Amino acid sequence: MRLRRMGASFPTRLSFLRSLTRRLAAENVRVTRPVWDMSADGFGHAVYCLEFGGFTYALVAVSTDLPPDQRTDRVIATAWDTAYVLYDGMPSKDEIARIVAAAPKQEASRFTARDLVLSRANKSVRLWAHVVDALRAGKQPDHDLVARTGYLMRTTAVYGNGKFGIADRAVIADRPGLSGPFAAEMLTVWLIRGFTHDLVEHVGGAPLDRSLKRHLGIGNSTGLGMAPFLVSHPLLLDAWMQVRETALARVRAVPSLSPDQIERVYTLVSRAAQHLAEWNVPDRIAADRVAVLRREFAVFANTLTPELMLSPSPIDAIIRGAGKYSIDCQELIVALCLEPFGDLIDGLTDCMATPFEPRIDPAMTCAQLQEIIAQDWDWACCLDYSAPSDCARFWYVSEAKLEPRLGDRHAETGGDRESPLDIARQVKALQNDLTGDGKVAAFLRQHPEHRSAVRRVQTLSLHPYAEIRDNLIGEDCLPIDMLRCKLSFFGAAKFDPKSDRWTRITLAQGAPLWDELDNADDWWLPTFAA
Repeated sequence: MRLRRMGASFPTRLSFLRSLTRRLAAENVRVTRPVWDMSADGFGHAVYCLEFGGFTYALVAVSTDLPPDQRTDRVIATAWDTAYVLYDGMPSKDEIARIVAAAPKQEASRFTARDLVLSRANKSVRLWAHVVDALRAGKQPDHDLVARTGYLMRTTAVYGNGKFGIADRAVIADRPGLSGPFAAEMLTVWLIRGFTHDLVEHVGGAPLDRSLKRHLGIGNSTGLGMAPFLVSHPLLLDAWMQVRETALARVRAVPSLSPDQIERVYTLVSRAAQHLAEWNVPDRIAADRVAVLRREFAVFANTLTPELMLSPSPIDAIIRGAGKYSIDCQELIVALCLEPFGDLIDGLTDCMATPFEPRIDPAMTCAQLQEIIAQDWDWACCLDYSAPSDCARFWYVSEAKLEPRLGDRHAETGGDRESPLDIARQVKALQNDLTGDGKVAAFLRQHPEHRSAVRRVQTLSLHPYAEIRDNLIGEDCLPIDMLRCKLSFFGAAKFDPKSDRWTRITLAQGAPLWDELDNADDWWLPTFAA
């Protein structure tokens, strides 16, 4: 649970998009398009419908003519190329009209409990124009340009869980197929991706090559707004990591590999190497890590001899041997080793939601609390938060940008409006004030300012993966690590950091098209050739 390792995460077969497409395939879901009201230039609206988990859902997609000077991926934008609502049921004409009017306004409008997810996306202008021009000329778009970009549109938000009047999560929390974390949002992304294919073919007047369509996922620009999530949802983070570690333990315990499993591993190694070769980013830190990863993964691949693969407990041997490589390579090897064993681990995804909530145990003694701090929080309590390096940053919500930001405590104002993400410092302050052998209840009556820290300490004692074990206000904190960890659980790949505070990604690249769900589960680390 160190940031550096979390920031080396790769998508796995446990990722939310993968588990969603497996469920869609198991139910033989079919997507229909009952409404297509689009001008020749691709402006208007469409409705897509599917039956899933015993319920009907519809995506209402709205495409507008956006002036170039209004196009921005910032969260403070007020206009977008496209806007979307995932609707609970099949909307009537009046409901479609309501959504078509409201969706392009996004935060400036209000929605209803029949609206499950709200989203918007902008075109990748250069690739969109190129694809349209190629199709109109009777040609397919340039493969290299498609490979470099990887998406026709990128979302700038996919809102769920009650924002702006849409349905609270409780509405769908027990529904088959949507009960897992972010399942409704991932369904929306998958449907949006299909809409972008339909729209460009409509404007271009010709079909895209199927392999090109499969490679065109949905882009996303993600910044600091996502980073605090892993801090504010510790038990959800614990559930995700518990599932991952349980899955890894299961595959390490596999006593031997069949010839088909060995062949599968070799195929995946070749695919991963090709994926790394196609992963090119301008960011210096990321580019250096990818370069090291390419070299080390080639060395690792050469160790997978027939003798090793036929030996007892080969996956355990592979994981133990991975310790000699960089953290990035170690995490890629873990993702690789999980991939061939769906029969062992896919069911664990049912445990990625959590019924638990952080609670204070007022009957615990202060001595017991001190023991927990000594056992679990030495990484936090050994730091000196009066030193400039250990309190160099502060988190806050920007009034102008309407999203979380990270400030320089020693050079910027605003520290008095700091968001409480300084978990390590809070626990150190708790330790300093925690004396005596009374009850926690009595201590908190005297020191109510420590309620949050007490809750975190008690929670971590029962949920070992609930906490990021790093100083989130230290000068070495890289928020991009938090972003990558969460996005890898979504299923993102080919991270393209633009700084240590925001990144572009691609979702659903290589995922099955709507009529390909019979082959729904073989798109880990997709390559363009595949």
